[in-house]
Amino acid sequence: MTLQTWLAFIGASIIILLIPGPTILLVIGDSLANRGRSAWSTVAGVAAGDTTAMAVSLAGAGALLAASAAAFTALKLIGGSYLVYLGIKSILSARRLRDDAPEATIPVQQKSAGRRFLSAWTVTALNPKSIVFFVAFVPQFMSAEQTFLSQSVILLPTFVILAAANASLYALAAKLLAKRLTSVAAQRRFGYTGGAVMVGAGTLTLGMQSA
Repeated sequence: MTLQTWLAFIGASIIILLIPGPTILLVIGDSLANRGRSAWSTVAGVAAGDTTAMAVSLAGAGALLAASAAAFTALKLIGGSYLVYLGIKSILSARRLRDDAPEATIPVQQKSAGRRFLSAWTVTALNPKSIVFFVAFVPQFMSAEQTFLSQSVILLPTFVILAAANASLYALAAKLLAKRLTSVAAQRRFGYTGGAVMVGAGTLTLGMQSA
């Protein structure tokens, strides 16, 4: 793989990662709900999820999902349903916020590192759109003159590192802006908006066609 091709892959990946999706919404929400604690477990979950999705894709499962309606349907039901669940949970939590909370802020909702890691991994990995996307995206930067494995061991870690860095930056931004984002009004808007986006993403995932 040439340096030019690798840099092109990095550039394209950065553009894709900067667009907020369900994973980034989860990272922001987790940072706000667990402010004062390290975001390492959530970021690690994102990295592990991207590693899983991309590794499965590069192993050929993406082609299998595209060809097998049963496999595609099973995965999209799991991933899509989980996104819808998280979205509804976010909306309901926003509705329960009280306007008379002390100093117009909401309480910190602590979660264990394990739960935060698992949530981030699930949202990132169990999304068939990610797997199909990797199948369509990654091969564009591969050459037939080199082995598939030799190129995969470069592209996979590159994307995962970029994804982890991106998630870390979003988590840091959320913490720095916590005073503005954690008022009851702001948190309610974030809960409704983030919940609606996750429900929408989950619904779109559930509606994806296997062909």
